[in-house]
Amino acid sequence: MQSMTLGRRSLPPDTVSDYYRRGWWHDRTVIDDFLDQVERRPDHTAIVSQHAGGATTRHSYAELELLSRRFAGAFIDLGVESGDAVSIQLPNTWEFPALVYGALRAGAVVNPLVPIFRSRELNFILERTASKVLVVPDSYRSFDHGSMGLGLLESVPTLEHVVVVGPQTSGAISFQDFFVDQPWEQSAELPEQLVDRAPEADDLIEIQFTSGTTGEPKGVLHSHNTLFSGSRAIDEIYGLGQDDVCFMASTLAHQTGFGYGMTKPLASGMTIVYQDIWDAEGMLDAIQEEGVSWTVSATAFVVDLVAAQRRNPRDVSAFKYFICGGAPIPPRVVEESMEVLGAELVAVWGMTENMITTTTRAGDPVSLVSDSDGTVVDWMEIRVTDDAGNQVAVGESGNLACRGPSQALGYFHRPDLYEAASPDGDWFDTGDVARVREDGGIRIVGRTKDIIIRGGENVPVAEVEAALYRHPSVAEVSVIGIPHERLGEQACAFVAPEGEAPTLGELTSFLDEMGMAKQFWPERLEIMADMPKTPSGKIQKFKLRELIEGG
Repeated sequence: MQSMTLGRRSLPPDTVSDYYRRGWWHDRTVIDDFLDQVERRPDHTAIVSQHAGGATTRHSYAELELLSRRFAGAFIDLGVESGDAVSIQLPNTWEFPALVYGALRAGAVVNPLVPIFRSRELNFILERTASKVLVVPDSYRSFDHGSMGLGLLESVPTLEHVVVVGPQTSGAISFQDFFVDQPWEQSAELPEQLVDRAPEADDLIEIQFTSGTTGEPKGVLHSHNTLFSGSRAIDEIYGLGQDDVCFMASTLAHQTGFGYGMTKPLASGMTIVYQDIWDAEGMLDAIQEEGVSWTVSATAFVVDLVAAQRRNPRDVSAFKYFICGGAPIPPRVVEESMEVLGAELVAVWGMTENMITTTTRAGDPVSLVSDSDGTVVDWMEIRVTDDAGNQVAVGESGNLACRGPSQALGYFHRPDLYEAASPDGDWFDTGDVARVREDGGIRIVGRTKDIIIRGGENVPVAEVEAALYRHPSVAEVSVIGIPHERLGEQACAFVAPEGEAPTLGELTSFLDEMGMAKQFWPERLEIMADMPKTPSGKIQKFKLRELIEGG
């Protein structure tokens, strides 16, 4: 058993027993499920990686197993112990799952990091998790991750090794030389080490950092069992199995990619297609050539895919489902998905903390998919209440809470934050405001927490505002989300200036110098003489939204 449990909540024994009895949890890990598939279909293609520039690589289940075993030996040689965190920041390529399964087989807990994170975010996360090993690409989207990694090696006391995937970065460990080319699996000690370090079903599998309103990212804790439960919709509701092919456009470092684009497909014997850089034309090629039948991603990807298919039609007859979450889905997008792609658009709601919790179903009408986030899955529960805790009536809106076997086990090193969201230790306040529908489903109508969802990416408003307050020309600032047809939302900064008003370019350059991810930068600026405020002095964001809506 792992020792890394700080911030992890304890579930009542009766609740745990009930989850096992109902089959929502089981005595297996994602490694067990993956190794079963290796034994059943060793030569079946596990991963197809599309690389920018046209190259494509393929790995069978047997090849992926060998690589994961080899990489486990490499991690052990680097001093990784059971329960240690291993941090991985990579684009979607075969290296990501091979390293994840290698780290898990070495007994580690995976800390996936989205590629847009820069030194500011990584410094905080690596210190919080006390990661010994960080894996980064040498360069990705013209950013030098290798040099950033070496800088973190100097600034994070617990970080001992930076591994670089790609051309050698001086001072870092070469992934090719140390992990790929070394036959660690031939070590006489490794088989016994893998047995001794094998995780159990209730052990932690990942620390997934998500942005919130507290001014710092929160490390969401998931076990093999909560991840298993959170992925059940793929086969239980959508009926997808080993003969289906998954395409994952969302980063594998998000819960969407980690669960639905890696662990669930590999536990089911599926083939997964990755791209290191999103390209709608390439996904259409994969649908035609690889028989891609499903994906989970944000609305923006549907819009891109429809436009690409109209420009250059392919055979998309294999494509069944585009499971879509993260932002409201316009009715026309639902219709175009079926008309142009031949795929049903399925609306879902979930969080990093609980994964798919509500979903529409196959055959639901366009009106339902575009105006609903679906009904709750069988293994989870939801409730919508007013501020006094009373359940609201059909048609009314209230605070959305949930509970069940896919609910996260807490926030790493911050039990206080989880307790604030779940004061009774049972129901978890999601921070979302939902309207109850007559069919028992919900519609997310707003958020009590200040998060903007831009193209499926959470923008931590409190962090952006705190950073902008440091700009010498900013006296007051408030950042809100404004609608965007493709991305769902964009960030708009309202600024009351100190002296001469700053330009948008000056503010984004300032955030760039601070090392903040570009996707978090505001994309619109409104200068205000005075901010609308409450009698206590708090900025009234709803009035700022009214200003935007009123043009």
